[in-house]
Amino acid sequence: MDRINERELGEIARANESGLTPVVFVHGLYLLASSWDPWRQLFEMNGYTTVAPGWPDEPSTVDEARKEPEVFAHKMVERVTDHYVEVMSKLERRPAVVGHSFGGLISYQIAGKGMSAATVAIDAAPFRGVLPLPLAALKASAPVLRNPMNRRRAITLTFDQFNYGWTNNLGEDEAQELYDKYHVAASGVPLFQAALANVNPWTEVKADYKNPKRGPLLIISGDNDTTAPTAIQKAAFKLQSKNESVTEISLLPERGHSLIIDHGWGAVADVALKFLSRNLPPR
Repeated sequence: MDRINERELGEIARANESGLTPVVFVHGLYLLASSWDPWRQLFEMNGYTTVAPGWPDEPSTVDEARKEPEVFAHKMVERVTDHYVEVMSKLERRPAVVGHSFGGLISYQIAGKGMSAATVAIDAAPFRGVLPLPLAALKASAPVLRNPMNRRRAITLTFDQFNYGWTNNLGEDEAQELYDKYHVAASGVPLFQAALANVNPWTEVKADYKNPKRGPLLIISGDNDTTAPTAIQKAAFKLQSKNESVTEISLLPERGHSLIIDHGWGAVADVALKFLSRNLPPR
């Protein structure tokens, strides 16, 4: 089990001392935990306490991450999920979970383990059983998947690659600003795991969507997303709807994969916040 670092331990203690409902934020590839800072501020203003663990060995800042990109290599989905589960096991109140991209996939897995009281998955990566594989998603993943050796590497996207997969719906100035402010290297192996999930019976990329303890779930989909297109989100919704708990989907027009960090992040956060407020009040 990966060690919970001092920052994470401090956030756990703060959440437990607050007596409030915790919201755990889960980021995906190419970002750090700090990318959730504006969301955390908003959720805490609305009565929740928040925790934003990183992936194992994750540096604290973008500058540090860019100096040591190799620390991201070899991080597989199960290892990352286990780290989040370990952090959550130390919370005194069962938390809500909000995840984006591969963080959305991890959120599905956490919910399937019965660990979250309510879950929001935003433009989530697909899990086993989600069959659509749109051409746009293949193109967005191509910088990693085209070279099998990338399974062992940490991959940094060029600006053009980031722009296609993340900021395709934004002006070039904002796209460049987000790339400069947030983008870091990411482990290549999760993309290979996701690509092979439906042909590998032993895949780590799966979610127990039938568990009656899964809890309420909201799927948010940006309809201009090229990395995790709406077809993937609708297929995940169809499977997750087999659960007896509340399952909803919200389709957001003219939003791409950067929807949690770009200028419109507040509108996305508001959709998530309203869902959690209905299903898991902060006190």
